[in-house]
Amino acid sequence: MPDYGHDLLFGTVLVPTAGHSDDAVALARIADRAGLDLVSVPDHPYRPELLDTWVALAVIAASTTRVRVFPNVSNLPLRPPPVLARTAAGLDLLSGGRVELGLGAGSYWDAIAADGGPRRTPGEAVRATREAIEVIRALWAPGRRVRYDGKHYGLDGASPGPAPGHPIGIWLGAVGPRMLELAGSTADGWLPSAPHVPPDRLAAGHRIVDEAAATAGREPAAVRRLYNLSPGAGGFPRGAPDTWPEQLAALTLEHGTSAFLLPAQQPSLIEVFAAEVAPATRELVAAERGRAANPAVPRHTPAAGTGRAGARATGTLAPDRKRVGAAASGERLAVRPTPDPGVRRSTERLWDESTRPTGPPADPGRRYPRSEQEPARNLVAAHDQLRTDLDQLGEVVREVLADTRDPGEARSEIQKLSLRQNVWTLGAYCASYCRVTTLHHTREDQDLFPYLRRSDPRLGSVLDRLTDEHHAIQGLIERIDRELVAFAGEETSREGLRAAMDLLTDTLLSHLSYEESELIEPMARFGTGW
Repeated sequence: MPDYGHDLLFGTVLVPTAGHSDDAVALARIADRAGLDLVSVPDHPYRPELLDTWVALAVIAASTTRVRVFPNVSNLPLRPPPVLARTAAGLDLLSGGRVELGLGAGSYWDAIAADGGPRRTPGEAVRATREAIEVIRALWAPGRRVRYDGKHYGLDGASPGPAPGHPIGIWLGAVGPRMLELAGSTADGWLPSAPHVPPDRLAAGHRIVDEAAATAGREPAAVRRLYNLSPGAGGFPRGAPDTWPEQLAALTLEHGTSAFLLPAQQPSLIEVFAAEVAPATRELVAAERGRAANPAVPRHTPAAGTGRAGARATGTLAPDRKRVGAAASGERLAVRPTPDPGVRRSTERLWDESTRPTGPPADPGRRYPRSEQEPARNLVAAHDQLRTDLDQLGEVVREVLADTRDPGEARSEIQKLSLRQNVWTLGAYCASYCRVTTLHHTREDQDLFPYLRRSDPRLGSVLDRLTDEHHAIQGLIERIDRELVAFAGEETSREGLRAAMDLLTDTLLSHLSYEESELIEPMARFGTGW
């Protein structure tokens, strides 16, 4: 598929939970300051544990200055098109032209019907979406009163307006062939999600969109291609964030994907995505586009050891890039631990945090070349992957509690997460980072913790405590699995599953912060022994 030449956009997907109503707004401010282009919010109006999407978007827009905001994607069966049109246009005016409209035909039909919405067949959903787009655009256009006689939606002399402050794009969430044809013939963008349309299925989808656009007399490039990412085991992109630019650039150059949305609930991951992944991806794409425009310019080969996951099979992406944010040779340690959020959702405690031992103080005058800082940086990257997995696990559990996901299906999804597969006695670094870099180290002779213990015996009490916490966390993950089994068999209340998830969230985030605070400097000083 072609590169459509669109400018690259980077954004995030934030989940506004009612129990932690300030979190999404705070993260949106971070995304805004960090330089991301987009902030999106999922739309599940039937889930009472989530804040209303448009309320959240309005507060986010009022709390930021530059990011564009949009629903990812609006639940059309529960959002009448005239209301959607006027809501989006009004917020666009209030925000200075910073609203786009993600639109979805609907899913989770049992939950939609429970809230009084229609239960549509796939064919009805496609037709209703087409009618909705026509109604919305008619109400955005100034002019006479609008009459529209559709099977699912109608207007009987409705007054158009308000007109949005800028041309709002309608980005269609689509998976099936008929919805893809609708995206190509009518929409301004196609917004698939990696779990539903993995990278190896993108080409087929783009082909349907392109053909439908051509049939409708449109240029395929008129349809922006966006992508909801899903990092982690079995998802995309794969590996640590420093390998993501090559993977994202390959999607742009091979498939025309030009906007990437990252689900994230950690400030550090949002900042890395904005400060490191986005500029590096743009650099790779710009260099390759320049080479394509001037074939005489040679394609450069990245230096040995540069992450290549997801890169094109033929040739290499140009140019070799420096790791953004890495400290120059001989500078102070630039890697910082991710702070413990400090908020506890559960009244239960697995351990007393005040009794955690600490390692020997670092030499304040020591300098660390870039190469020495890489193991510590990779530890944080591996932990960020586990934090992302925790978010995904929490989303699965919330869907089970809302009766929008079957517990058996949820257990299958959880098994795919690196959080579930992790061998905690090896530590998150070994179990995650070693795997994604295809290094094959055995448990017996290349375990990170024994190596650090040998390097500095004073770390012994810290490593013992971390190992104990690893086992406790593993037990919590297994407890969630047991709660899902019991919930499916109606042998327990919802509170048991909810309590286990709250406790895991508290425990894991606290543990990862503690591990980083104690191991970043020793790993920079001693490496990993591999």
